[in-house]
Amino acid sequence: MKIIFIRHGDPDYEHDTLTEKGIREAKLLAERVAKWDNITQFYCSPLGRAKKTASYSLDATGREAITYEWMKEFSYYIDDPVTGRHGVPWDLMPSYWTEIPEMYDRENWKATDLYRSNSALLPAYNEVCQGLDELLSSYGYVRHNNYYTTDPEIKKTEDTIVIFCHLGVTCIMLSHLLNISPVLLLHGFFLAPTSVTVLASEERMENDALFRVQMMGDVSHLLHGGEPISRSGFFTDPFQG
Repeated sequence: MKIIFIRHGDPDYEHDTLTEKGIREAKLLAERVAKWDNITQFYCSPLGRAKKTASYSLDATGREAITYEWMKEFSYYIDDPVTGRHGVPWDLMPSYWTEIPEMYDRENWKATDLYRSNSALLPAYNEVCQGLDELLSSYGYVRHNNYYTTDPEIKKTEDTIVIFCHLGVTCIMLSHLLNISPVLLLHGFFLAPTSVTVLASEERMENDALFRVQMMGDVSHLLHGGEPISRSGFFTDPFQG
């Protein structure tokens, strides 16, 4: 099985849609997606910028997407201890979070004062993980501790799903699939607008599966189309090669 995560295009956050640049990005993305002839199902965040991005690919393929509320951006605000910023629970200063050993642990990050300061955050994290597991179980992949077992009566190894969503919630889902602290993903990886991230299930023993990243943050469709990579969500200039 393959899971393809696609971040929305360059955002107009004020109006929850895309900028003109974001629309150009989404159209180039649609040309790429239209060549994927083996997509089992498309899924989408309920937020406007993700739906707008998906619309071009859905039109190009003649398909529809299923929307899940838990795929929305992971916007459970905290107060940054260094800058005082009240906002998304990442973009923290390295002088702060890197000095807290629990931030590196896939379970103990949940016990830190910062991430417990918003009472809605941890239940929301669990909701995303549960939602993803319920979705995967419908394809025959059932969570078992830190990996997945497969139901041969349901599972089809050729199944491929596409999820149009956001940088933050993608990192949350990746943390669950890869058994990694989300803090490391949120601070250590950049997923540019309309970037494509692909995970595939490795099934080396019968009925056991582990998802592994094949591609992360790929924006080759932008480079081929002559569209610069957006720095939205990044604090330096992206490599344009």
